[in-house]
Amino acid sequence: MSKTMMERVAEAARALAENGQTEDSRSFRGFRQNTEQLTDRLIAAMFPPYAAASLSRESALLEAAELLMECLGRVLPRDRDPKAVTASLFSALPEVQRQLQTDLNAAYEGDPAAASVNEIILCYPAFPAIAAYRLAHVLYLEKVPLLPRMMTEYAHRTTGIDIHPGAAIGDSFFIDHGTGVVIGETTTIGKNVKLYQHVTLGAKSFELGPDGNPVKGIKRHPDIGDRVVIYAGATILGGRTRIGSDCVIGGSVWLTHSVEAGKMVLPSSAVTEGHTTRDIMGESPLDSAQL
Repeated sequence: MSKTMMERVAEAARALAENGQTEDSRSFRGFRQNTEQLTDRLIAAMFPPYAAASLSRESALLEAAELLMECLGRVLPRDRDPKAVTASLFSALPEVQRQLQTDLNAAYEGDPAAASVNEIILCYPAFPAIAAYRLAHVLYLEKVPLLPRMMTEYAHRTTGIDIHPGAAIGDSFFIDHGTGVVIGETTTIGKNVKLYQHVTLGAKSFELGPDGNPVKGIKRHPDIGDRVVIYAGATILGGRTRIGSDCVIGGSVWLTHSVEAGKMVLPSSAVTEGHTTRDIMGESPLDSAQL
C-alpha cells in the first residue's frame, strides 16, 4: 500500500530530527532577523535623519536595547549578564558615532564624485558596512560570541564588503566602490586609509596544530599603516606583512612581504597606451615581484 503524503512528511521530519542534532540545544529561530534589526536601529540612533523608519533617537535606542538583550540571551554563557554588555555597548556609542563622522569626512574629502555627506550615507555601500563593523567591533572586544559576526555578515550580504569584527581600524577610513573588499580578523589598519574595490587583506597560510587543523587565535592578517592607499584588486596577505605609512599599493598587486614607509608598489605588467605605469606616474616604484 502506498504511503500518503502526510506519512512521507512525518518520515522525513523524523529523519531530519535525528540527523540534525547539534552540540548546542539553544534555538536560533529569528536570530538573524533580530540581528539585522538591531544593527539598523543602532545606526538609526546615531544618524536619525537617515533611518528607514520614522524613529526618534530615543525610540531607536529603546528598540535596540530590547533586541540586544534578546540576542545576547541566545549567545552569552549563562554566567554573563546581558545587561552589563548592553551597558558597555551603549556607553561606546558616542565614540562609534565620532569615528563614523571621521569616516564620512574621509569619504567626502577623498572622493570627487561625492556631492554631499547625504549622498555618502544614502548611496555609498561603505557607510553601512563600516558602521556595522564599528558596532560589531565593540561587541567583539566584549568577547560576545556569534553576534558580532552576524552583524558584519548582514552588512556583507547587503553591500558586498566583508569586514571581520575583529579587525582594528583607525579613524577616517574610506572604501571607494567597495564590492569584493575582504578584511580579515587580525588585520590592523591605521588612520586615513583608503581602499578600492576587490582589495583583500587576508591570510597567507595557516599554522597547523598537532591534529593537522589550522591553529585558531593567532595573527594571520597584515598591518596597514597610516595614510595608505590600496587600489582595486590588490591582495596583501600574511600576519607578518606590514605596509608602512604613506605607501601606495597599485591595482592587482600581490604582496606577501612587508613594504617600508613611503613606497609605491605597482604590478610590473601594468601598461596603458604603450607606456608602463612607471612612465605615467613619473616615479620609480617597486614591482611587487621584486619584494
